[in-house]
Amino acid sequence: MADPVLFPAGPPPTVADVERIAALADPVVRNLQITQCYFELSTAVASRIGPGANWCTFATWASRQAGQTIRKEDLARTLEAKLRYGPAAAPLPEGAAGDAAPAATVDETIWQVLDPTAPFDRAGDAVARGNLKVFAEIGHEFARFCATCLENDAYDGAALDAFCAGLRPGDPPDGQHYLRAAFARYYDARFEPDAGRRAQLLLLANVEIGFHEQTRLQPEIVAAMEAPVIDPRQLRDRVLAALFPAERWSIRLRRAWDRLRGRPSPVDPAVDHLVAFVRDEARFLISDQLMAIELPQATRLRLGRDLRAEYPPSLQAITEPALRDLLARIDPTPDTPRDSGAADWGDLADRLHFILELFRCYQEWPPLFDAPFTPAQVAALKAGSLPKGRL
Repeated sequence: MADPVLFPAGPPPTVADVERIAALADPVVRNLQITQCYFELSTAVASRIGPGANWCTFATWASRQAGQTIRKEDLARTLEAKLRYGPAAAPLPEGAAGDAAPAATVDETIWQVLDPTAPFDRAGDAVARGNLKVFAEIGHEFARFCATCLENDAYDGAALDAFCAGLRPGDPPDGQHYLRAAFARYYDARFEPDAGRRAQLLLLANVEIGFHEQTRLQPEIVAAMEAPVIDPRQLRDRVLAALFPAERWSIRLRRAWDRLRGRPSPVDPAVDHLVAFVRDEARFLISDQLMAIELPQATRLRLGRDLRAEYPPSLQAITEPALRDLLARIDPTPDTPRDSGAADWGDLADRLHFILELFRCYQEWPPLFDAPFTPAQVAALKAGSLPKGRL
């Protein structure tokens, strides 16, 4: 078992705190406050249950990573530089047609019509929706759990039953059966004298919440992954209309007729090349950010690659029956992180396999409880402003 981590003092966030944060309209500030709230819930739960990461511990770093996509500054700047100065900045062919706009304005016109930041806006919006969706549900339940169950010094079955009665039966995405089960495991772990069994109960609870969370997030994750999709036909028409504003409708109709007959204009290949470049670069940049997670101590995990960490001793041999049964359902490579890389982050089963191995490998890694923000940044967040420095 890892050495105990010293957790900061202070009461855990309340249900009212979670509801206030979830109601914030600014997705950037809201994400930062969600991340800090997860951290505070994580330390509150760990201070009562004992060493080992709970679901909020991992959610802290996942939410921090989501913030990079939501803010999207680096993504847009990277694509802008590649589009303006890279191989995609090729001129339109000479004699493309008609009376084109002045050459000095062509690049700017293409930039405006292409709107290359749109995929990042769509990806950021999808990630922000998912970040809020999960926090408003699961963050709320962790705050309620802290208030109603974790203050007890002795096992209180009635308190646990009352808490679980507030969760809906049934499977996700609508039911909360796995949340019911997970919080019962956390409560049992609080009073479990055997450190090895407590660690396995903690992992079981984490995986059950992860299963619920990822099932609920499936629409938002797919939307974020598909954000770079661009319709080349619509874009080609918009580019031509912007570059050749003086053309009569009859000429534009003739162009459309020529394309239908397999006779594209000289502009078409250049525009198609531009669309393909932006689509591919946006897909790469978005996937690079969505399919990575930065943990403390400059640990950056690529979600498409196998984890190279090892299981802690308490989680090498699984003896807890319910955990063994759940792993048998969702772990295609039992008792090894081999082949844990998720080739397609939009595939639920692929994603769950990676998350399961992440939880199991890193559950007892103390740096996970490092604070995600500096004290000055936290003070700014508590004041409702955007902190300075690297976030």
